[in-house]
Amino acid sequence: MTVEETLAGLHTSALAQLEQASTLDAIEAVRVETLGRKGRINDVSKEMGKLPPEEKARIGKLLNETKRDLEVRIDARKNALELAALEARLNAEWIDLTEPAPGVRPGSLHPVTIIQKELEQLFTSLGFAVLDGPEVELEEYNFDKLNIPPHHPARDMQDTFWLKADPGEKSRVLRTHTSPVQLRGLETLKPPLKMIAPGRVFRNEEVDASHEHTFYQLEGMMVDREVSVAHLIYFMKTFLSEVFHRDVTVRLRPGFFPFVEPGFELDIRCLICGGKGCAVCKRSGWVELCPCGLVHPEVLRAGGADPEIWNGFAFGLGLTRLAMMRYAVDDIRLFMSGDLRFLTQFRQ
Repeated sequence: MTVEETLAGLHTSALAQLEQASTLDAIEAVRVETLGRKGRINDVSKEMGKLPPEEKARIGKLLNETKRDLEVRIDARKNALELAALEARLNAEWIDLTEPAPGVRPGSLHPVTIIQKELEQLFTSLGFAVLDGPEVELEEYNFDKLNIPPHHPARDMQDTFWLKADPGEKSRVLRTHTSPVQLRGLETLKPPLKMIAPGRVFRNEEVDASHEHTFYQLEGMMVDREVSVAHLIYFMKTFLSEVFHRDVTVRLRPGFFPFVEPGFELDIRCLICGGKGCAVCKRSGWVELCPCGLVHPEVLRAGGADPEIWNGFAFGLGLTRLAMMRYAVDDIRLFMSGDLRFLTQFRQ
């Protein structure tokens, strides 16, 4: 058998063994048997000295080509097996980090609830009672007794969700503000009194970054003798400093609300944009935060309090809007979205 035939047979045999090798150890055995120091290629190279001088160059070249080809094929086969083993290991150990962890997931308070609890603690420390009222409210409490008769344009501004009433029943509405609790508080507790009423309200709003059809408010009222605007300003400054834990820029400007006289708008410089103008503040740099004023005599009278003896102040603020300012949230729709990725950011 010639040297060429020996090399060809060696090459074919090594490739067949390599094809059958299914482990790294088997591949290594083929390499040692073929290319090792005592391997078959080395045995052939030892016979080179017996060849005629004119054959040595040709056979030497063929020997090197066979050796290089086997080295490349062995390395490729080894790399393929290592890659397959790595893929199998990764598939076995793979974890989807976007999936919820197994077991019971820890809960968290809604950001509006966090704000509400803080304000309840603050106002109760100042002597205010926390009251609640029905979300499906009678028309007389939601409007009439608050000095908003049927012909009043304030009703159109609130664009209300009405419930169909049977003949003889009183008209009911999804309450558009928490102000009806003022009247219920006056009727139940009688003055002097200090109260707040947090809760959910509903309006037929065109939904955008700063308006929702369902949101949360907090109503406050103090009724006593000789209550003035100075008392109102004191309590407003106190709660703002507690909520934002820093000094905030506010402005008090005249505003009309049927249930207070005089009425004011308490605005806060937008904490989202710092007053530069954004979608939340409607590019004005200010966010309407707290309508307020001295309780209208007609409202006191409707609640059973004599306005010749008693007077007071009232204010209403949006808890949802307050949460937007506190946490720098630029879209009110996120609070009602039910998106746990958003809500769990506020876990305490």
